[in-house]
Amino acid sequence: MTLKQMICLNIRIKKNDDMNGKRLEKTIIDFLMKSKVLGAIVWLGVDGFGRRGKSTVHLEGLMINQPMMIETIDEEEKIRPLLVPLKQMIGDNGFITIHKVEVV
Repeated sequence: MTLKQMICLNIRIKKNDDMNGKRLEKTIIDFLMKSKVLGAIVWLGVDGFGRRGKSTVHLEGLMINQPMMIETIDEEEKIRPLLVPLKQMIGDNGFITIHKVEVV
């Protein structure tokens, strides 16, 4: 079994965040696809809080403005150049974390 060193990129935003009238997670996913990363997944959170306050509103069982995380894993040389454009997309609406991972 061979392990390969890669980078995991996590972007944390909220479901209602947008960019130029388009949902922010869709904009980010389109950007990641065009950047030819190996793949990405969007995770919806159930509850959370941050600098902008609580991330959920409950209306008769419906949750609005949930916390959201977009995760992708690829080689460091492919991920690092994406950090500046991604930060420009999310602005102060979220944050980005990266960490090294070993992929089987």
